[in-house]
Amino acid sequence: MIRFFQLSLLTALFLILNSCSFAPKKRPPQKATVTVEKLYKSARVDIKKNRITRGRKKLKTLIEKYPHTDVTDDAYLLLGKSYYDSKNFEAAFNAYISIVNAQTISPEEAYALYRAAKSLSHLGRYDEALGLTERSMKEMKLNQASLVRIHELRYYLFTQLGDRLDALKSLIFLAKNKTDKNQKDRYEIQVIDFIETQLSDEELEKVASDRDYGNYRAYAQFKAGTLFFEASDFGRANYYLEEVIDIMPNSDLSERAQNMINQIRARRIVNAKTIGVVLPLSGRHESVAYKTLRGLQLGLGIFGDNKSSFRLAVVDSEDNPDVARRAVEKLVTQDHVISVVGSLLSKTAVAVASKCNELGVPNITLSQKAGLTDIGDYVFRSALTSDMQVKALVRTAMQKYNMRKFAILYPNDAYGVEYANLFWDEVKNNGGQITAVQPYESGATSFSPSIQRLSGTFYTESRIDEYKSLLKDWFKEQKRLTSRTSPPSDILPPVTDFDAIFIPDSIKAVGQIAPTLAYHDIKKPRLIGTNLWNSPALAARAGQYVEGALFVDGYLKSDQSFTQTEFYKNYVKTFNEKPSLFEAQAYDVGLLLRKLIEEEGESSRVGLARGLVNLRSLNASLGSIDMTPKRELNRPMFTLTIDKGKITLIE
Repeated sequence: MIRFFQLSLLTALFLILNSCSFAPKKRPPQKATVTVEKLYKSARVDIKKNRITRGRKKLKTLIEKYPHTDVTDDAYLLLGKSYYDSKNFEAAFNAYISIVNAQTISPEEAYALYRAAKSLSHLGRYDEALGLTERSMKEMKLNQASLVRIHELRYYLFTQLGDRLDALKSLIFLAKNKTDKNQKDRYEIQVIDFIETQLSDEELEKVASDRDYGNYRAYAQFKAGTLFFEASDFGRANYYLEEVIDIMPNSDLSERAQNMINQIRARRIVNAKTIGVVLPLSGRHESVAYKTLRGLQLGLGIFGDNKSSFRLAVVDSEDNPDVARRAVEKLVTQDHVISVVGSLLSKTAVAVASKCNELGVPNITLSQKAGLTDIGDYVFRSALTSDMQVKALVRTAMQKYNMRKFAILYPNDAYGVEYANLFWDEVKNNGGQITAVQPYESGATSFSPSIQRLSGTFYTESRIDEYKSLLKDWFKEQKRLTSRTSPPSDILPPVTDFDAIFIPDSIKAVGQIAPTLAYHDIKKPRLIGTNLWNSPALAARAGQYVEGALFVDGYLKSDQSFTQTEFYKNYVKTFNEKPSLFEAQAYDVGLLLRKLIEEEGESSRVGLARGLVNLRSLNASLGSIDMTPKRELNRPMFTLTIDKGKITLIE
């Protein structure tokens, strides 16, 4: 039985092979007669002149009556193009594939197969279209132009099917084989962009390790190295980055890879007594930057009575994020700093914080920009933030003065919107109410319309009954009426269902807003503001209209609790000038770095970051400070008011 089965199997195999060897072969085409050629030319003229139906009918007649001539394939091609141009892709496919399946040899088979595949792609039959392109490359002798055309289609098909690795192979073929230089350059850029933006982590590693991708795998290796670098997997990052240099030495890519390798190596080298500083030491913020720098120098003991062996590596950020980012790289790789202080400005703070966090270097930023410490565990802050100010303001207003209802009048810019939102949330969180809110254009010089809207006197129709009643009373009071007599525009009294008005804007704006509020009979509610109000210029501009105003700051220049501090006296003695909050905040940073490194012996970046997180009760410039769970220095806040034209401290 087994023997019979084996014999049957061998017989079947023989028949299959034998049938293949005797498969019908294509035959050469017959020479077309004059009649056939005339019919084809006539059909071509019809289609060219947009007599499509007539032209197609003639082509079908030719194909049906003369299927084996040397113009039959031309007829199929023209018929296919006619259907393709009219977006009848099913009919176009049938016309093109007929050339391939015909019993007559055609020099247009490869092109017809390509056009058939392209027609299928428009029908969404991507797998079938791919099968035809593979058949074309396997069975037919294709010149370079044909192969380029096939790979352009294959790239599209692979992309539609989500096969990114094969799509990349077709892209690379196009980048290597396009003859037009501009197109070649465009495809090379596209290959690099595809590797950098389209591949998953797993696909990146496959490309990086597969020599079939040629030198382009260096871009995958660089991308993989960058990802591992950002994930702090420095061993694997270093492996891929060194591969980039081996494959593409003396290139821009290898230079970038070497820069990252240097950063990885620099992580292991730390000079615990060297502090990096990134500040805008040129431009319009120069004076504030130098104030900050002097405060830091005093806190570290570089200047002043209590000297130390610390040194600063200082770089000018030039108010440019790219410069600031490169500054951090330089400070880490060349100066081997243990920490970076700065930046002051919102514009550069994110760049500095992000790069420090990426490199695992503790950054103590001095910027008020919201969300900076959310960047990562190595980002800390020493600044009087908007959140700190609002919390102190609301606490004072609600607990000390028993206020419960508030209005917000704010400029429609980034500063105003941020403070308005924070104030609203903090009031609600403490059980208070926001009863009126009104924005105005940033830089406005007229505030009456916004104030009228805030107090409900702008739209009379919303209080029409009250308006009519007041109008009637007004006319009754007039002893003499003429055609020129008209009621005043402010006949409606303001609705002031609030205890205070929060105005997060500059002294210049408040100097105009405060008297305008009084003009519109809004005098009772207190005015509340931010540390921008902490200047004698506030009372000079607004006078009696800001009496009793509340605002907060980190210090009061004239207060003895500030002028009698060791920091204040030491600063004046060392630099022969009076310090401000900028110097105080930077001094505190220097003080805490000195404590952790010099006194507690932290000599690594990881250890320093841990020490900063755990900082508790450090006696600083204006009192005791500690680190909050959000990695922000919690410093003393002072609530201030205007009393008889002078800024005074509220105890």
